[in-house]
Amino acid sequence: MSVLVTGGAGYIGSHTCVELINAGIDIVIVDNFYNCKKSSIDRIRALVDRDFKYYECDIRDREGMDRIFKAEKIDSVIHFAGLKAVGESVEKPLEYFDNNVNGTLVLLDVMRNNGCKKIVFSSSATVYGMNNISPLTEDMAVGGVTNPYGRTKYMIECILQDLYASDNSWSICLLRYFNPIGAHKSGTMGEDPNGIPNNLMPFITQVAIGKRDHLNVFGDDYDTHDGTGVRDYIHVVDLALGHVKAVQKVEKDNGCFIYNLGTGIGYSVLDVVKAFEKASGVTIPYEIQARRAGDIATCYSDPSKALAELNWKAERGLEEMCEDSWRWQSQNPNGYPD
Repeated sequence: MSVLVTGGAGYIGSHTCVELINAGIDIVIVDNFYNCKKSSIDRIRALVDRDFKYYECDIRDREGMDRIFKAEKIDSVIHFAGLKAVGESVEKPLEYFDNNVNGTLVLLDVMRNNGCKKIVFSSSATVYGMNNISPLTEDMAVGGVTNPYGRTKYMIECILQDLYASDNSWSICLLRYFNPIGAHKSGTMGEDPNGIPNNLMPFITQVAIGKRDHLNVFGDDYDTHDGTGVRDYIHVVDLALGHVKAVQKVEKDNGCFIYNLGTGIGYSVLDVVKAFEKASGVTIPYEIQARRAGDIATCYSDPSKALAELNWKAERGLEEMCEDSWRWQSQNPNGYPD
């Protein structure tokens, strides 16, 4: 089996590539390195004992993607490549629709033209929108998304479901995952966001190393146990292992499958802050700010379908997520080298 991993040099993609290789699966990485650094490729290589190919290419480059498929014997695709910052998507909706939706259309057309009809798509819990009550299950209504980033994920899910309805020789897996944090146990791979972090954990770790002076906590008046928003945080290695199970599923079975990848446990912002302080021994100063538009009080998964059908479940708890995040950031205060 040879798997093409689009966006394979990014945060989730790089951890998934390590676990794919550990599972004996050959990989080919495609990345335009817009949201990541090329040195992450070297970090992947250092953690595994097999070489692999990578191509610098944008998924919207039809000719470039076609050349890759013609040069490599690709059996299936894991599709991570995409822009992913919620705030930026509000400011640049056309860029997000072009990159994420149009890029996926080009990828799917190139796949079809080269006889490759197996894909695992990196979707998101954002597709559940504002109106569903947690725990979130795969059969709930989707589409009530509140920003262009989430809308691109929802639109791509619709495209893939329509594609399968038109041609059921495809095998498609939509993975809706929750809030990935943590890092590889070695401390050599982790999350390295450009600019101001969009997610909670890299913001906390940057405060811990002194890069930022405090954490902003948006809202302390939600209907939760401490007033701060509750989310389902999942270790990035658990998430990566879910992709290994998913690609094995599409290799084996035709269909259009949907799975939540989460722990099924909700932690508040302050729960995460306290757990990180315990794991690192560093105090995290924070300031309460007004709620952000579009944020909901509570969002966590019911991951039981993934356990039943993929034999997958998250194994790593919040303490380990915090320890691994701190190990990565403290050993790599400036992230990946250029």
